[in-house]
Amino acid sequence: MGLPTGVYRADHVGSWLRPKAVLEAREQHASGAITAEQLREIEDKHIDEVVRKQIEAGMRSITDGEFRRAYFHLDFLKQLDGVEVTGQLKSSGAIKNGWAPPVLKVAGKLGHSRPVQVADYEFLERSIAQNAPAGAMTKVAIPSPTMVHFRGGRASIDIASYPELDTFFDDLARVYQQELDDLYKAGCRFVQLDDTNLAYLCDPKMREQAEQRNEDLTTLPKRYAELINAAISKRPKDMKIGIHLCRGNYQSQWFASGGYEPVAEVLFKDLNVDAYFLEYDDARSGDFAPLRHLPPHKVVVLGLMSSKKAEVDDRDEIVKRLREAAEVCPGGLDQLCLSHQCGFSSTAEGNALSEEQQWEKVRLEVSIAKEIWGEDLSQ
Repeated sequence: MGLPTGVYRADHVGSWLRPKAVLEAREQHASGAITAEQLREIEDKHIDEVVRKQIEAGMRSITDGEFRRAYFHLDFLKQLDGVEVTGQLKSSGAIKNGWAPPVLKVAGKLGHSRPVQVADYEFLERSIAQNAPAGAMTKVAIPSPTMVHFRGGRASIDIASYPELDTFFDDLARVYQQELDDLYKAGCRFVQLDDTNLAYLCDPKMREQAEQRNEDLTTLPKRYAELINAAISKRPKDMKIGIHLCRGNYQSQWFASGGYEPVAEVLFKDLNVDAYFLEYDDARSGDFAPLRHLPPHKVVVLGLMSSKKAEVDDRDEIVKRLREAAEVCPGGLDQLCLSHQCGFSSTAEGNALSEEQQWEKVRLEVSIAKEIWGEDLSQ
């Protein structure tokens, strides 16, 4: 089978280790030493560089590395009308004494008064046109709409604005529809939704915490599938959507464990996405049995390699596990691609490895993909 436009046999989740100059510039901007325009110029320069490095490493799905964000989700979500982030959200993402995780809440009616990601997308498109060969494609990664609900639940949503949660979910889907429409009109054809919550619902401890927030775990996965489906329901046919499931990726740490079985049928049969980017780098993700539910027209980008570790992955072990997964997938290897389990820098701090180690790991991934599928990674 052919791959959806924007998905490649050697793929990645989206974030790259931030250069020191970008982190320093964000600190300077936070302190008032440089303007927002000066910060953006520095980010632009280093985004150009990371585009070239992705191409040199063999990647064809190109992102801006999330260099303009401190957090993979909050920097996007706080730009939606009605969403507030409180706590120590720093421009640089630097951890300091007394730091506590920022808290997201819905303080008013949700709205989309301006595009969030379009300007960043347009710059990346220009950078790819200048630096990349034909065949490379822009990927925009944004947080899944479920990220607005799961962490806080009902208590984090203003009851005066939303006495009924059905209205909240309707409005949340609508603002995502508007953002995707703006991105499409700007030329974007592939969007990845980053979703920790469906994976967290595989973890017994996280399920228990959700029950303590009075969530109904028999219906919540389906509710989230309905939300995501509504959010992407108005996209044109030539805009493809992927979803990335992750159990946490913060400075090489993880937060959840558990195989995909509790959400597998909802994930593969109910979600109207084109591709799944699934964490599978160690035993915490369970076995490949849930892949038996994969419909014939969809693909899974298997996150068998680890962005958390500096050590280069074992090539033979990755090939072995790819072939094991292919035995479970209805379409075999044709339905699979390869990636690391998550980005290298889901927050600005990044994981515990160097930039050179990062690119060495990516070059190995590309080499493995070519061994398995051949030189053309788009087929």
